[in-house]
Amino acid sequence: MVTARTRAWDIAARVCDPEVPVLTIEDLGILRDVREGEDGVVVTITPTYSGCPAMDTIRQDLTLAFSVEGYDRVEVDLVLAPAWTTDWMTDAGKRKLSEYGIAPPIGRAADRGPVRLQLGVKCPRCGSLHTREVTRFGSTSCKALYECRACLEPFDFFKVH
Repeated sequence: MVTARTRAWDIAARVCDPEVPVLTIEDLGILRDVREGEDGVVVTITPTYSGCPAMDTIRQDLTLAFSVEGYDRVEVDLVLAPAWTTDWMTDAGKRKLSEYGIAPPIGRAADRGPVRLQLGVKCPRCGSLHTREVTRFGSTSCKALYECRACLEPFDFFKVH
């Protein structure tokens, strides 16, 4: 039997991230909670970083997804604490990133100590570890731009947060 909460979660979980459209907000780990009450549904999301411009679009997409399913009232709460971490990304989400051509985060943010050593970022196109960081700042704050020295293709790397 599907509960009202499960149904509401499933609706929210299908909403895609506007910056990386192969990922759902569930894959990304920003979908934190969905509660259904007599007055409608409340969805709680945590942005990947404070001030993330995608949050307005995600809020609109959630409202639309629920209205299509017959919900009259949708409230989307943004919660900044605890801060989002790439540890919240699903394994399916990391696999989707790689298939899309973005190297997924390596390791766990929770395991990072004061010294960060990156041994190599695997190219999502050819699988080579012979890569180099071109710039720490990619197309969004969450990504860095890398170049593969084996296939010579540029690619984004989803940074560990």
